[in-house]
Parts: sequence; structure tokens; C-alpha cells
Amino acid sequence: MSQKIPATRIRVQRAYQPPSPDDGARILVERLWPRGVRKQALALTAWDKALAPSTALRQWYGHEASRWDEFRQRYAAELRQQPEAFEALRQRARDGVVTLIYSSHTETLNNAVALREFLLDPARLAAGA
Repeated sequence: MSQKIPATRIRVQRAYQPPSPDDGARILVERLWPRGVRKQALALTAWDKALAPSTALRQWYGHEASRWDEFRQRYAAELRQQPEAFEALRQRARDGVVTLIYSSHTETLNNAVALREFLLDPARLAAGA
């Protein structure tokens, strides 16, 4: 998990926003498909369910701001169980721009935001956020 990735290489975008030509690799990081969105509309490079929070964690969090710090710690623990998928995503970001696609209504406290933090600073993930 070496080699720092520039912050400009990892973007976060809601699934309900149109794709942009400068999005690079568009990776859906959700376990469930975004409601009401056609597959062609997302223009995905990949759908990586392995990097999405578990169903139990997602349901527990419920996008309650008071649970954000604990959610990040639990999510980090889950990501540590997926080192190959996590490192593959880091390598993709080293090679070019990656846009993490999420479906939450909450734009600042969601799994894609947390995943971006972990990608930019893997020590956070190792330390449990």
C-alpha cells in the first residue's frame, strides 16, 4: 500500500448525476443498484460490491450523522478484509482518474466519501479510521 495518490485522481459522484468525459474509471461502490437508474446511464467501468459496506453496516448506519465516526471505523474493518480489491482500486487510481459512484442522498457522509479518504490515506484504514 505504498505510493501516495494525488487527491485529484479520486472523485466522488452521486449515481443520479450525469457522467462527465473527465470521470475516468467510473466505479459503483454500492451493494444495491441505484433505484430508477438504467445501466447505460451510469456508464460504469465496474461495479465493485466487494468495496461496498455490508448490508448490516449500511442498515445500522442509516446515514445518521451521529454514527459517522463509528461507521467509518466499522467500514475500515470491513475493507481490511478485502485487501486485494482495495489495492486493485488504489492501483487503478495510480494509473488515472477514478470516480467512485454512490447512491446516497447524503453527499458528505456516505461510503464513497469514506472510501476516498481511505484510498488517499491508507494508514487511516490500517489504523481503523
